[in-house]
Amino acid sequence: MTDPSALYDRLEAEAGTVLIGNEEVLRHITVAMLTRGHVLLEGVPGVAKTTIATLVANATDLNYSRIQMTPDLLPADITGTTVYHQQSGEFELQKGPVFTNLVIADEINRAPPKTQSALLEAMQESQVSIEGSTLSLPTPFTVVATMNPLEMEGTFELPEAQRDRFQMKLVSEIPDEDEERAILDRFDADPTLDSSDISQVVTRNELLQARSVVPETYIDDSIKKYILSVVRETRDHRNVAHGASPRATLALQNTAKALARIEGRDYVIPDDVKGVAVPVLRHRLILNSDAELSRIGTPAVIDEILSSVTPPGTGSDRRPSGAETAVGDGGSEL
Repeated sequence: MTDPSALYDRLEAEAGTVLIGNEEVLRHITVAMLTRGHVLLEGVPGVAKTTIATLVANATDLNYSRIQMTPDLLPADITGTTVYHQQSGEFELQKGPVFTNLVIADEINRAPPKTQSALLEAMQESQVSIEGSTLSLPTPFTVVATMNPLEMEGTFELPEAQRDRFQMKLVSEIPDEDEERAILDRFDADPTLDSSDISQVVTRNELLQARSVVPETYIDDSIKKYILSVVRETRDHRNVAHGASPRATLALQNTAKALARIEGRDYVIPDDVKGVAVPVLRHRLILNSDAELSRIGTPAVIDEILSSVTPPGTGSDRRPSGAETAVGDGGSEL
């Protein structure tokens, strides 16, 4: 059985031969892959958003496709369609690029909402309906969608239902001075270096084995109550118009379990919940007009909520001796 911690260590080491910085983004993408989740990756152009997703694909033996989202892209360009062959007089189903293990939807918010919604069924049900036929998608199936900040020209805001299908929203930041100097030095030494230069270090079966371990991660009732309290507070916070849904509650539990496994533990502690709270909740909260006028960001609201909700005591930070492993819903796609 493949250990999730060892799997992540291999991915991180191999990706590090090209990637400098953004280790937290890589970690959370791994968490999503271990919990059947999907990732929204935001950042200004040129901060290696697509490179990170491609590195993950090349470091595994998963089939992947990259879809360049543009304003003229149609839903059928993603899911597929039927084509009539005049010679045979028959229709043939042509599957779209969504039929793969890892879909990289590049600049998703440059496509119109109708095209964005073509991914909804695939992300929620792991299936696609094409002209009356329902087809299952390969296993595993993960979508990593990159997006530019909404204030940039030529972007369309993702509808709330679309955003909620993404388990996490990650942000690729501008590197600091030391990291940017390291980037200069590395590409000065090897100007042709890119994501295709890394080796496969994880197999599909190893990923599936590691994923099967995550639901068995023990989570104490006090940690569950802590998750519920954090989510309820998002619904009652003075700066929030619409708080997180039960799908977010499940996402917090599932990702906390995966993070615990990556850290080498078979039980969840409050820091695991805190470690995934911002990426799980930041795209699900809709702030009210007062918060927008005051330029209060969603991460600041989440940080305030985490500070106001008291985590369980140190006694619940340890797995109780003799406790049976609780099999949770680590693979839920809700």
